[in-house]
Amino acid sequence: MEGHSEFTPLESQLAARIRARLGELRGSEARVAQVVLDRGTGLVHLSVSDVATLAGTAPSSVVRACQRLGFRGYQELKIAAALHAPSPAGAPGATGEAGTTGDADDPAARALADTLRAARAALDGLTATLGAGDLRAAAGLLDGASRVVLVGAGLSGAVVLDLAYRLRALGLLVDAPADPITAQLAAAALAPGDVCLAVSHTGSTRSVVDAARRAREAGAEVLALTSYARSPLTETATRALVAGGQDLVFGLETTASRLAHLAAVDALAQTLLALRGPGAERALRLSADVTADYAY
Repeated sequence: MEGHSEFTPLESQLAARIRARLGELRGSEARVAQVVLDRGTGLVHLSVSDVATLAGTAPSSVVRACQRLGFRGYQELKIAAALHAPSPAGAPGATGEAGTTGDADDPAARALADTLRAARAALDGLTATLGAGDLRAAAGLLDGASRVVLVGAGLSGAVVLDLAYRLRALGLLVDAPADPITAQLAAAALAPGDVCLAVSHTGSTRSVVDAARRAREAGAEVLALTSYARSPLTETATRALVAGGQDLVFGLETTASRLAHLAAVDALAQTLLALRGPGAERALRLSADVTADYAY
């Protein structure tokens, strides 16, 4: 498999670590390792399913190959690759653009500039991955559901809490268990016509994907909100909303995607409000009355 010049090769230490283990790999696992070497820091843009497709194998083989290379899984390997990614040319904070101190050695100035740049890129990218038709279809499924179960873990848990509040305010019956075992039980108890909405930046968080699979097995619809078009979660879902930032600045990838996911949640709630009409408006007025009781 030949390399791709548009991607930055892995730095020598990480590449050497991978090449040192190549002799232990055979077949599909060796092909996975070669994809990793070829794509280099471009791995931050790829889901585990993308790598599986490039290597001509299954996502489970990608995970096994990563473990054979000394990583706990694909996500840890991707983080290692991101650590070697160069800062984007012309990034605010490195050039002294407006809104920064112009001091590249000031960690606060650099953090602010990098965070804002990642947020802008993620939000601007929404128009390329999230269409009005996607929102209408997702809102239609939610509108017709007798019950909705929301699942998410880690940073996606904050998105789930926000979405749960908004859907309840629109009059939907919503369950958003924080415990992953309870979430799987709730998903498994869904019925045909119900909806499980699963949120995961990578689309490969095991507890979230497992809950989505249990919902599908129960006959429910599964909506995915994720940053990658191809992942174990999107392969399980009946419909996916793709919104997120795959940023090269280590540590900001999930930050940017969370902002994109919250924007997608806002757009979905507004679409659902228009679809449900007077019933949703009455539910919103009730929510406003309850909220007012907690304000001075």
